[in-house]
Amino acid sequence: MNRIEAILTITLVATLPTFGQTATNKLIVKTINKLEIARPSQTIELSAQQLAPLGEKDLRKIHVKDAAGKELLCQSVDTDGDYHPDAVILQSDFAAVATNNFTVTVGKKWDYTKDQFKAYGRFVRERFDDFAWENDRIAHRTYGKALETWKEEPLTSSAIDVWTKRVSSLVINGWYMLDNYHVDHGEGADFYSAGSTRGNGGDGLWAGDKLWAARNFVDSRVLACGPIRVIFELTYEPFDVNGTKVSEVRRISLDAGQNLDHYQVRYQPEHPTALTVGIGIKKKDVTQTESKTDRCTLTTWEQLRDDKLGHSHLGQAIVLDPKSFVKTAEDDLNYLVLAKASKDNTISYWAGFGWDKSGQFSDYDSWKAYADEFARGVLSPIEVSVSGD
Repeated sequence: MNRIEAILTITLVATLPTFGQTATNKLIVKTINKLEIARPSQTIELSAQQLAPLGEKDLRKIHVKDAAGKELLCQSVDTDGDYHPDAVILQSDFAAVATNNFTVTVGKKWDYTKDQFKAYGRFVRERFDDFAWENDRIAHRTYGKALETWKEEPLTSSAIDVWTKRVSSLVINGWYMLDNYHVDHGEGADFYSAGSTRGNGGDGLWAGDKLWAARNFVDSRVLACGPIRVIFELTYEPFDVNGTKVSEVRRISLDAGQNLDHYQVRYQPEHPTALTVGIGIKKKDVTQTESKTDRCTLTTWEQLRDDKLGHSHLGQAIVLDPKSFVKTAEDDLNYLVLAKASKDNTISYWAGFGWDKSGQFSDYDSWKAYADEFARGVLSPIEVSVSGD
């Protein structure tokens, strides 16, 4: 795992078990926040290798308690798509420059209740192949192939759409069921129109001073579906990039308690070539923007004109590893951050939003502060070490 993939997960400074190490019935996990800022809802990830001394192959049976002895919610995660969990995640709040300790044991397999879920996502065939996902703070959807040929309102776009929420409960199933999600009935609504823009952090490829983007996704695969993290992959057919065909797979993950999604995108050009990625935010109705090259953030603030209960505002952000940053740019539809894809044609970044009616952010300054602290966390992830009892 490289540094850019580490925020909201871990830095592997752990003392890993050596070959032939005897089993133990308890592990001690030490986690450190080195930043002088509080960091709520940080996700700690423990790999199967780190948990191996417990002698339990079924990671659904892993249990964790904090220093006060309180049982914490855990989720086993399949990160490589082989249908076998290879990591366990949990969350903790961190004070500034603080250390949190945990005890890991084996117990019965987790049996979750509906109320424990703070992250969820699914393919929505009944709405022309949308894929929708959410956590306790934000919600999104993006568009599948069937929407391209819908007779009522066809749309060809790989944009990321925004659904603003007032509540921490999960809403996407209910909103699709009622089919009235453009009106705020007290939970929030779909006030954002992504259209053919990049929406909230959608990607494309920059070549010939132009952004080239995929059409609607053609396949989806869910890797994890809560209660703490949702992970899924979207596959896009090859699209033209200034005369070169490139296919794309987006892996998107969203953790509880966070306003930014993690995007890990893999491109497959038809022949070897260096790729420059363009990550975008829709320009229309944006009233303020700010970019910080030292932390590599782009933030915007816009008026949501479809809010019938009174104009509200949306903050959007892109966060990128400064090592990948090329420059900021824009086209007719989007503000863009341009970044170098790695030698294996991948890019990793975060993008998300905040709504001033959610109770989380009152104005642009509070949204910028959140994005800045998030970016600081990218450069200084929570450190984790694991040892035997």
